[in-house]
Amino acid sequence: MVVLTAINAKYIHSNLAVYDLKAYTEQKMDRDIQIAEYTINQSLEDILGSLYERKPDIIAFSCYIWNIQYICRLAKELKKVLPEVQIWAGGPEVSFHPEMFLKANPCFDLLMLGEGEKTFYRLLRGDAYDKIPGLAYWKNQEVCVQPPTELVDLNEIPFVYKDMEQFEHRIVYYESSRGCPFRCSYCLSSIDKQVRFRDLALVRQELQFFLDQRVPQVKFIDRTFNCNPQHAMAIWQYILEHDNGVTNFHFEISADLLTEDEMTLLKQMRKGLVQFEIGLQTTNSHTVDAIERRMNIDKIKENMEKVRRFGNIHQHLDLIAGLPFEDIQSFRQSFDEAYHMGAEQLQLGFLKVLKGSKMEERAAEYGLRYMEEPPYEVLATNWLSYGDIRVLKRVEEMLEVYHNSGQFTYTLEYLMNFQNSAFDFFLQLGEYYRQMGYEGLQWKRLDRYTILRNFVHDTYSEENGWEESTLDRLLLHDLYLRENLKKRPEWAKDYNDLKKDMARFFRNSGNGGKRMHLEPWQEKTQTGYMLYDYEKKHAFDSCAATRFITEEEFQRDAKGTSNQNCRDSE
Repeated sequence: MVVLTAINAKYIHSNLAVYDLKAYTEQKMDRDIQIAEYTINQSLEDILGSLYERKPDIIAFSCYIWNIQYICRLAKELKKVLPEVQIWAGGPEVSFHPEMFLKANPCFDLLMLGEGEKTFYRLLRGDAYDKIPGLAYWKNQEVCVQPPTELVDLNEIPFVYKDMEQFEHRIVYYESSRGCPFRCSYCLSSIDKQVRFRDLALVRQELQFFLDQRVPQVKFIDRTFNCNPQHAMAIWQYILEHDNGVTNFHFEISADLLTEDEMTLLKQMRKGLVQFEIGLQTTNSHTVDAIERRMNIDKIKENMEKVRRFGNIHQHLDLIAGLPFEDIQSFRQSFDEAYHMGAEQLQLGFLKVLKGSKMEERAAEYGLRYMEEPPYEVLATNWLSYGDIRVLKRVEEMLEVYHNSGQFTYTLEYLMNFQNSAFDFFLQLGEYYRQMGYEGLQWKRLDRYTILRNFVHDTYSEENGWEESTLDRLLLHDLYLRENLKKRPEWAKDYNDLKKDMARFFRNSGNGGKRMHLEPWQEKTQTGYMLYDYEKKHAFDSCAATRFITEEEFQRDAKGTSNQNCRDSE
């Protein structure tokens, strides 16, 4: 019996690779193949015991940055309790420098290099090791490495999803293409020189399965989904025409490749039907050339703005710190340009010098100093000191807490009106956390609002143009959009004198008993109340639906007459 073992970063993740290996092999031969999925958060002893009790003949691990150290520790212990078991490994963490890996980890019997479907099948079929491409193995206490395996036809891989109960509350991954047309030096996808596509007839059939099963989210793992416009258009058209009102589809795209026809189609999508992850990485043209990336930054900005105006597609934009020729001032420029592209999420990542990548080959040239162990993250470069990296880490944390959380949308939009640089704002906020001793502490959501308010008060004068009343109103707006708080912030105005009138308003307006909140609202153009309805949340951002109610309308309902004139504020 063979156990294909995946150790995922989180419970919500699943490992498509092990399911592909099982499905590909079982269609060709009768063999007892089981899948065992765990997470790196489980104790090593528990996983060791679980695998032991299965009594396998072969255990094959799927190896990535996030689990390779865990797997190496586990494999050593497995050899002690199951000395006769063959231990195999595959995946990007063992596909490069295999001789070095095996000599450092002799408990592994062999490695499957690159794509594993054909290699795994030939191993179980019983082919001689020296006849199997894509294999590294021990022979007479020496490591033998076979030539690369040929690429598999994606249409030969069966659809792996049948019983969706085992994927409940987990992300479902799907692959309609492999390979990438780009050659970015930091990415392993650049090594695969050929882009292959799954037949659209199969794709449509499999998408319909997800739709029929009302799967919450399907995440396409295609490296550049829209590199072939015809392929992308066909899939998006099918998703649009067969939308079930529930399923969300995630795509990694190149925004500058979006065509007018695709834009016309995307504009028609239900809000939340699709979402995009866009790899910008940098706006420094010298850096773009050095990493061998091809992109039109102006076109990315233009297309992202068009999509943003559609108001129906969540956009996630990626930046990488630590790339060649990018110092802290250059990165500041990249950050500010990226921030103002208006993505709902802006991920500030740090260069990982991956095994087998071109970046690894040029590490000495670029002065890349990086962690010896996974995730091989950059510590310094010819352009960034470790101190600079620490500064950027502080910006990253504040960006995650205050922008990417989606919990401060209106407040940040307001505050950015008085900033010359979004980067400087998050940097100053991070420095404020450091000076106040807030770093590394676990904060409740309400505390984050108070800290932001105190930061603005302590850092900026109202002469800069911001107003305390507006800041407080927007902070409360962001708070109540996402949660009907049981406790108001200490700095929020008390309205106990209005509670009886509010109770009568809810009762007389027909809203009594519903999960709602009413907040006094005062700004230059309108004075009244904002009504938050938590039973009508928006699918796009999970915020409560809102209605603005004038003072006159509130008073009328509070006195017992009907309210017919509430008008939507969003």
